Amino acid sequence: MKKIILLLTALSAVTLASAQKLVIKGSDTLGAKLVPMLAEDYKAAHPGVTFEIAAEGSTTGISAIVDGTAQIGMSSRRAKPTEMSAGTAKGVSLKPTIVAYDGIGVIVNSGNPLSALTKRQIEQIFAGDITDWSQVGGTAGKISIYTRNTSSGTYSDFKELAMKKRDYASSSQKMAGNEQIAAEVAKNPNGIGYVGLAYLHDPGIKTVAIDGALPTEDSVLAKQYAYARPTFYYTNGEPTGEAAKFLEFTLSDAGQLTVRKVGFVPVRKL
Repeated sequence: MKKIILLLTALSAVTLASAQKLVIKGSDTLGAKLVPMLAEDYKAAHPGVTFEIAAEGSTTGISAIVDGTAQIGMSSRRAKPTEMSAGTAKGVSLKPTIVAYDGIGVIVNSGNPLSALTKRQIEQIFAGDITDWSQVGGTAGKISIYTRNTSSGTYSDFKELAMKKRDYASSSQKMAGNEQIAAEVAKNPNGIGYVGLAYLHDPGIKTVAIDGALPTEDSVLAKQYAYARPTFYYTNGEPTGEAAKFLEFTLSDAGQLTVRKVGFVPVRKL
């Protein structure tokens, strides 16, 4: 009996040693839908692996790599020079890998009669120069602006791509994630916001064309859509162990088909 107990204890120790936990933090754009789905697919083939996924904004993902609290940092933007320096100071080399492409879609309430705006109008609306829908040919009503919070890569990217780095209107309301923005715009006939490709088909909203172009796989790949961008996994140098395997899986044909299924644009033609 003693030998059996010892054997079972040894087997348990081996099982625990072989179990792998992959900690992934960062972007809500990637972490709310895409990465959890990729993780489920990955676990089906690697049953000993568990995941801890925290989608609280790109800034938190990059910080987690610098601080050593995650093996993969999800980000919808490139690391800032200050973040690169912070990493270097701690002996961390922030390495980005593009895992999917995205297009930031501008959304309005499905009852809004407008279907198109210009880049200039978008800048003016989100910066607060235009405050009423009648100023852009819509039905009179005060515009309600919904943005992401300041830790979001999408918050920064939209300022860069759409607003010439101007500040958002002081009246804008900051939301934690894409789904929250879509939900608020769906409830508010005067609402406007922006979300990633994977969230454009939520109920109660519609996407407006920007200078005649809508965010689609073709327009994003061809760079015909103004607010297209890459999304990243960040690692400390070349990834190793389970992080390297999961990144490889994400970039595989199976992983990239999931990228497309969720609503993002694959990194290559499939």
